[in-house]
Amino acid sequence: MKYLSTALLLLTSLTSSAETLWTDFSATLLKGNNYQLGDNNRTVFTFEHAGGYSWGDSFLFVDRLQSANGNKETYAEISPRFQLSQYQNDFFKNIYFATTAEIGDGFTHYLMGLGTSLKLPHFTYFNLNLYHRNNDSGDNGQQVTLTWKVPIAGLTYDGFLDYVPSNDDNSTSYNFTSQLKYNIADLLSIKNKLYVGVEYVYWHNKYGVNNIDEKNMNLLLKYHF
Repeated sequence: MKYLSTALLLLTSLTSSAETLWTDFSATLLKGNNYQLGDNNRTVFTFEHAGGYSWGDSFLFVDRLQSANGNKETYAEISPRFQLSQYQNDFFKNIYFATTAEIGDGFTHYLMGLGTSLKLPHFTYFNLNLYHRNNDSGDNGQQVTLTWKVPIAGLTYDGFLDYVPSNDDNSTSYNFTSQLKYNIADLLSIKNKLYVGVEYVYWHNKYGVNNIDEKNMNLLLKYHF
């Protein structure tokens, strides 16, 4: 995980000399039993940090996966976006140099491209990033990533879609992951947000492996610091 440490140091260096506009920390516990490629029964603990700064925005998460068969895995992504322009119109605002590092056990993939924030009615945010993927092993490629958050009748619905076209090594894949959750903090007289809900994953050709489709419902508990 030395690459993650380097990325965190870089992000800390950037934010220490910049104006912080907003920031959010959260911890999530997920439990599901329909995972593909490996043991199907897993518990996942996720730490997330998101922030907006004078130079742009960033999102970081670290997953710690514990399988029922005893296997353990750590996976992390860090995704800073550096603002190139404040241009906006009725459809989008700001243009970013978008970057992501995908860090797992034995590999690191680097993604670079352009991003923007779309202006959609009722959505808290809806972001679009177009990447070139520099894969640690195998052919490079492209990726389209959407992220969103929208309130629905007292609930919160958010998530992401990663679309990766095929290359010589992998089939076309897309990972649609979203969470539907309800804040129970007021019921428990807790100051910070505490969500209960579900996360649903539909991952077509998981990791680019042909005909491996994951359809996985997870129970969710999420606390914001």
